[in-house]
Amino acid sequence: MITSSSPRTQRGMSTVESAIAVAVGAIGLVIGIVLIVQFSISSYGSRDASKESSMSHDAIMARLKPVGEIGMYDPNAPQPTAAKALVVAAAVPSANKGEATFKGICTGCHGAGVMGAPKFGDKAAWAPRIAKGLDVLYVSAIKGKNAMPAKGGNPALADDDIKAAVQYMVNAAK
Repeated sequence: MITSSSPRTQRGMSTVESAIAVAVGAIGLVIGIVLIVQFSISSYGSRDASKESSMSHDAIMARLKPVGEIGMYDPNAPQPTAAKALVVAAAVPSANKGEATFKGICTGCHGAGVMGAPKFGDKAAWAPRIAKGLDVLYVSAIKGKNAMPAKGGNPALADDDIKAAVQYMVNAAK
């Protein structure tokens, strides 16, 4: 039998050669990842965002605007005059005053059912309220009840406008 003085075994590489191969592979992998990241960053950084509509000043401001506004009503504050307050226009025929008042004031809460307000046209929610009578509904709408402020938060509205809006909502729920 002939013996070899080589550090290689009959099966393949020596331990030192294996370690060198692993080290070279690891270095190659790191260099590959660095090159891919560098390419990605350079191609992203070279684009011109000013030509994209989603990056315009108006588009950015639209994304940053508040979702809603909160209004507070101070019952001790001086009451607004009819000329300054949001009122239903006198030119609106009386048959449409209820709808106009609803759309201008009431729909904010009764359109979506905010804080327990019965939704417009929801027969099940309106039935027990209608059963109490229109006079009770008028008083609740004019003076306020639970989370609903008096006259829907617009004290300059005439009682007749509020009554017309209540009648409009009741008619839609029958």
